[in-house]
Amino acid sequence: MDKPKKYIDKAEAHRKLEHYCAYQDRCHQEVRKKLLDLGCYGDDLEEVMAQLVIDNFLNEERFARSYARGKFRIKGWGRHRIKRDLKQKHISAYCIKKAMEELEEFDYDERLVEVILKKNRLLREPDMFKRKGKLAKFVMAKGFETGLIWETLRRLESDGRLDPNAEP
Repeated sequence: MDKPKKYIDKAEAHRKLEHYCAYQDRCHQEVRKKLLDLGCYGDDLEEVMAQLVIDNFLNEERFARSYARGKFRIKGWGRHRIKRDLKQKHISAYCIKKAMEELEEFDYDERLVEVILKKNRLLREPDMFKRKGKLAKFVMAKGFETGLIWETLRRLESDGRLDPNAEP
């Protein structure tokens, strides 16, 4: 049997959501869902969200920048994957553009090499053609750009860094 829906007053919802947003940056979609889960609806929901924005607990651009930095540095995601996830969270095109500015070109290239070489060490494929195909597929799934992937793979192969028999 389902529990009856609970309702929460605006002041209590605001207090809980301040804590929720202070813990880590949140997007509007997450905050809206949390308010609905707490039983805050309609005008009360909109007023709480507006107050969180005014008090700077909720900032879409800050969220997008922080999300892009985190997913890039911690998960090793590329631009395509980060953009796709931000779009799924209904982040504006302007904020997505600002988030992409967080990814420095040099760091981005270095991270791509790092992800490729780490995966390369785990592969048991002796055929270089198949090996590069598997590496490319893996880093494409991480969201890196196809042209950049193949350019990097060619460079690493010519340096001898993709050779399965080479020392790391």
